[in-house]
Amino acid sequence: MRLIFPLLLTLGPPALAYPVTVQSCDREVTFGAAPQAAVSNDINLTEMMLVLGLTDHMVGYTGISGWNKLDTEMRAGVAQLPELSAKYPSKEVLLGAGTDFFFAGWNYGMKVGGEVTPETLAAFDIPVYELTESCAHIMETGKASMEDMYADLLALGTIFGVSERAEELVAGYRATLEAMRAELPPLDRAPRVFVYDSGEDTPFTAGRYAMPTALIEAAGGKNVMDGFEKSWATVGWEAVIEADPEIVLIVNYGDVTAEQKRAFLMENPAFADISAVRNARFVTLDYVEATPGPRNIGAVKTLAEAFRAE
Repeated sequence: MRLIFPLLLTLGPPALAYPVTVQSCDREVTFGAAPQAAVSNDINLTEMMLVLGLTDHMVGYTGISGWNKLDTEMRAGVAQLPELSAKYPSKEVLLGAGTDFFFAGWNYGMKVGGEVTPETLAAFDIPVYELTESCAHIMETGKASMEDMYADLLALGTIFGVSERAEELVAGYRATLEAMRAELPPLDRAPRVFVYDSGEDTPFTAGRYAMPTALIEAAGGKNVMDGFEKSWATVGWEAVIEADPEIVLIVNYGDVTAEQKRAFLMENPAFADISAVRNARFVTLDYVEATPGPRNIGAVKTLAEAFRAE
């Protein structure tokens, strides 16, 4: 699925009656009006704002170029907006931009106990909506699900008074996935998949609460770290070798390319007996596809096809 952001930037004024209240992790957040100076952090959260046609309500974004995540499609979508901070923003950056809403998440622009949190920004009347997937860092949650991404789009629709647009998008995403599954040949069983984000001494991967678990399951596979009670975190290579994944999902971003990550696994004798390495079965998703956002739908298709490839 391709996102054509410019076609989504001509929405009319909000029709929803205020005040409105949304659930954000373990908090309820109430808005008396649609934010007019919003800031989003990270590429996937920013794309959620773009696909809902909310650039007129934004003063900028943060946390993208510092990790080399900006692709051609995204660059066109944010052309009219400034990047206020290459990595995580400070309170001063948000205040200097006149921010009246921050869309971020735990480890997506905010850190537990850090300088920028819903509590620290509340003192400056800057409400925060937290990415649902990231709630696992601060509270007990269920396993990651496609519903997490849908919930964020619907919440943003409520906050900005574009609920109809959000509901149409979510309904379209559901229909697309349902149609895709109906067309794909069934699998004899779910292939074992390991998510390789980064790291050589210890791999950074997606556990039970991270979005790739939901994407892999939607495509018919099983994350070998499904029992790892974490979101995005590090594990030991011993656990990966023992799990013997049949496919390695490489997350592509940053200074180390997907090709370099693949070469590291293929050329290291310690991994020679892993089924995915022995059979050279790899699939790559860009960071923006592997984290919650509109490109998750296309990511499921990519994975589903890879799982069924000879």
